[in-house]
Amino acid sequence: MSDSDTDLKLDDFGPGDAPTMPEGDKEARTATDLAPVFDVPVSISAVLGRATMSVAQLLQLNSGSILELDRKVGESIDIYVNNRLVARGEVVIVDERLGVTMTEIIKDGDSQS
Repeated sequence: MSDSDTDLKLDDFGPGDAPTMPEGDKEARTATDLAPVFDVPVSISAVLGRATMSVAQLLQLNSGSILELDRKVGESIDIYVNNRLVARGEVVIVDERLGVTMTEIIKDGDSQS
């Protein structure tokens, strides 16, 4: 196989396709292989639920108003990384602070939001 046979361009791949490593390059990978991206900032959001309302309804809210969400008590919450659904989890309390424990990792194409 010539070098031109192994040169891949981004245009050669469709949605969901991932380039594979040549057979000789397959070796055990460790967390230290990711060291170059350890300092890349990411935004993480835990979404308890959503609500839809008109601007008029929004303007009527004040301190003490109750906003009804589309989730029930005990239902999983969505966890987003950089605005992409990556997991579902549950709210927990740790040392009097709220936290989230992941209960399900969402693989590509598995999200049903």
